[in-house]
Amino acid sequence: MSRNAKYFSRNIVSHKPYLPGIQPADEEEVIKLNTNENPYPPSPHVKDAVLAELESLRLYPNPPSGQLRKALSDLHGLNQDQVIIGNGSDDILNLCTRCFADASLSVGMLEPSYSLYEVIASLQGAALHRIPFADDSFSIDPQAVIDSGANLFFITSPHAPSGREYDQNCLRRVVESFDGIVVIDEAYADFATQNAIGLLDEFHNLIITRTLSKSYSLAGMRVGYGLGSPELVSVLDEAREVYNVDRLAQAGAWAALTDRAYFKSTCAKITEEREKMRSLLREWSWKTCPSGANFLFTLPVDSHGRTGQEVAVNLYEYLASRKILTRHFPRHELTSSYLRISIGNSRDMDILIERLIEWKTPEHP
Repeated sequence: MSRNAKYFSRNIVSHKPYLPGIQPADEEEVIKLNTNENPYPPSPHVKDAVLAELESLRLYPNPPSGQLRKALSDLHGLNQDQVIIGNGSDDILNLCTRCFADASLSVGMLEPSYSLYEVIASLQGAALHRIPFADDSFSIDPQAVIDSGANLFFITSPHAPSGREYDQNCLRRVVESFDGIVVIDEAYADFATQNAIGLLDEFHNLIITRTLSKSYSLAGMRVGYGLGSPELVSVLDEAREVYNVDRLAQAGAWAALTDRAYFKSTCAKITEEREKMRSLLREWSWKTCPSGANFLFTLPVDSHGRTGQEVAVNLYEYLASRKILTRHFPRHELTSSYLRISIGNSRDMDILIERLIEWKTPEHP
């Protein structure tokens, strides 16, 4: 059947799907620095919790993921009715568009940013307002967001793909004056020094989304959550699938959340490697954004002192030929000359550095 078949929704015919980073086969030996996964395994408690749950798989999971809601409300100092659990934070982002966007209620996003926002807006048939960054400092113009005319606005903080953190005062200015719902996507906040959690007490038009994929090493388990006012959370709760988080995911996520020592240790190792790598790139005079995430966004400089999209693609392909995967974003002028590099463990980063040195020397192999 063709894409314009009469049985298809108009929204599905016209939309462009989200394109994830390359996912090699599990048995393929690569250094995977392209999708911001955690280089360390989950807490050992996760395995124990999952194994203990196996015999209960004949039973449906707890619909509201009550144990997780309790753990997260305690963690963030909120009430349980301010927390909703999702099948990854993308599930919560989808719920936000389902509840607060349609053909008459538009969506806004900063450009460039997480491209899923565009996808889920189009699936709802919502118009999309793109607010462009002025330059590659990726600074937010709060007034431009406020004046966008959108009913629902997505802000990624730390920003993707640059890693830039936005301070609470900047975000407060947006939320307090925006006539609609603001979603702050904090997928990488556990690697940052700032977050927007404190704004939840002040504003009832704010939703914050988080994921356990990055800082808790559970990308393969798909657990995320949203935080907001009881009113907004109850609306999202009505729209979510009843059994949206399975029993193994609920058990594993709870075990990961409650092992605070392991969580803090892995986050600390990642941020230490990030800052070591950023320091080296700066020594090489590669412009590299300050990052509050588990990745770096850097402007490669070749052996002739050149930068640009051709240089970035050349390095991307060179690393791929050496079985190191990174991420290149060619669709936007502010990103096309950069590479995004996820932070791996110390061994991964040492090998990456060796390959970068090879590439940037004249007559590299």
